[in-house]
Amino acid sequence: MLSITLQTNKKKYLAYNTWRKKFFLSQTPKEGEVILHLLPWLLSLNHPLAPGYVKELQDPFHVFLIENSQEILQKEFQYRKMFGIRDDRQTVRFLSRGRIIEGIYTIGSVGTISQTSQSDCDIWICIDRSAFSDEEVTFLNRKINLIKGWLDSQIRMPVYFFLTDVEDVRHCRFGHIDFESSGSAQKNILKEEFYRTSILICGKIPFWWVCRDDHAPVDYQEAFLKNQQSDIGEIDLIDFGDLTSVSRPEFYGAALWQLNKSLTHPLKSIIKMLLLRMFVESPEEDLLCHKFRDWIYDREDPQMPADPSLFTMKAVLDYYNQRARVDHFEFMKKCFYLRYEMKMLTGSQSLKEEVASEVFKTYKLSRKDIFALNEFNAWPLWDQIHFGGLMFEFVTDIYRSIVAMQKDETELIDPCDLTIIGRKISSSMDARAFKIPLLHISADSAKLPVLTFAHQAGLWQVLSPDAGAEPIIANEDAVFCLTYLVWNGIFDPVQIRMLPNHTPVTVQELINLGKTTRDVFGVYDIATVHFSRFLEEEAISRMLIVISFDDADFTMDIKDIRVVFKNNWEEMFVRRFSSLEKMRMFLLKTGKISPRMETFYYIQRNNKYYEKIIERAKNMIAQILAGR
Repeated sequence: MLSITLQTNKKKYLAYNTWRKKFFLSQTPKEGEVILHLLPWLLSLNHPLAPGYVKELQDPFHVFLIENSQEILQKEFQYRKMFGIRDDRQTVRFLSRGRIIEGIYTIGSVGTISQTSQSDCDIWICIDRSAFSDEEVTFLNRKINLIKGWLDSQIRMPVYFFLTDVEDVRHCRFGHIDFESSGSAQKNILKEEFYRTSILICGKIPFWWVCRDDHAPVDYQEAFLKNQQSDIGEIDLIDFGDLTSVSRPEFYGAALWQLNKSLTHPLKSIIKMLLLRMFVESPEEDLLCHKFRDWIYDREDPQMPADPSLFTMKAVLDYYNQRARVDHFEFMKKCFYLRYEMKMLTGSQSLKEEVASEVFKTYKLSRKDIFALNEFNAWPLWDQIHFGGLMFEFVTDIYRSIVAMQKDETELIDPCDLTIIGRKISSSMDARAFKIPLLHISADSAKLPVLTFAHQAGLWQVLSPDAGAEPIIANEDAVFCLTYLVWNGIFDPVQIRMLPNHTPVTVQELINLGKTTRDVFGVYDIATVHFSRFLEEEAISRMLIVISFDDADFTMDIKDIRVVFKNNWEEMFVRRFSSLEKMRMFLLKTGKISPRMETFYYIQRNNKYYEKIIERAKNMIAQILAGR
């Protein structure tokens, strides 16, 4: 590859990267300014008044060529003033003797039309680990954590840092699964996403981005080696490794991971699952990152928005336009529109709508659909439930089709990771006796209607005015129905009603118990459960004992007990017993009581034996735990 070609490619890449930064700043000016300019400055500074100060660090770390960034240099006086730093010299203009941070990069939706008000920002801070001592890595980790703590208090966008060794990225070693990483479940696919979506905040340009020639094929390793050995070689390039293809078994792991993500982010997962199925069905096709890079360099209209999410949306819709059922294709368009938080046909369209209109001119949505989707968060609860169910059904169908093509090819996934993902998915999807089923509500804040408890022919039903005659939930036990509302996040004390009936249950007791249940268990949120929990054996982690809830005769003889409990895999259950002894036998038989289990109690306050009954129940639980 000729040097002049390399120079031309660098200019095009930097122009593209500048556009991405400008778009990021246009979407979220405060967050963009902090992440794109202040962050690399803080990483290259070690001052007691600035966030990220590490007392033991003798020489500050140094982001590669930060002293050449005119944007940061122009803002340095402002930054020093912000933190009360009165040193006269401009810190980053003087080369540091400290270790070099090779580059800082975003990965994902920021700076694209898929960035939304709920987007977080994943940032890779890349170093050559072999050049750092263990102590220096410890200091850098501490510095990063201190800066993150400050960012969490200053900006609304959640920021997650990943300290990454260049060698690990080169060989696609992304570790095991943790809260933020997909670990061994996707290797090359994660690198494909990085090359396609990343923004260079500060530091070295990924050599992959400039390793391209229109006139002849280029050997990546040979080209990088020649550039490195040349006296006039470009020093601002970094070798993250080439990416030519993704093995078929890896698509299974990535699909499994996305199904896992769909439990909390269904819209985002649908789009990624569609992309994965497209890859699996067309293995001979170039990877999307290659197509995007070619499009950036070869596009005839340089004014066309250089947006990877726009490119991805168009590629997916182009692919499925002739392959998917008409109703499925229409659903895909709606999912893209909602995922990207579009607001077309309104009086205040942003740059995002202008960019996305390029695709929606080709794949049109009706005006009726656009107006309805613009009001998505205000849809009636029943419509939210219905649409969420369609989304979950759609993503599981895509997953099944990928699995069918992959068969049992799972050898690239760490067995530990398979266990974690498998148990997490099972806990959310599998039906079990006495388990509270889950709703798949797609909006972040669904509009909650009045919910009315009705009792007829021995069955409790919860009715909603927007659901017609179909109940939200029906069960013989009112406590089960109430727990269902609480666990699925649709319990609102001021919106609970009850039709007249002959049972001793009152609407006020339903409200009281609902509040207690929510205080004890919260609402379903599997994203908050640390992945390590799914490597543990199943155990009850928290339990609420509800005594004589619908018993009008207050006596010392306890004949009606509900045990509402949650396990360490975020599954909720409701069991009913006719005596303390039967409850005791159940707890002993299951053998799933955790030593760390927290126990709570509920009994109507107007029960004259309140204190004595509570004491009896507590003693029994204490005896069971002591006998383990």
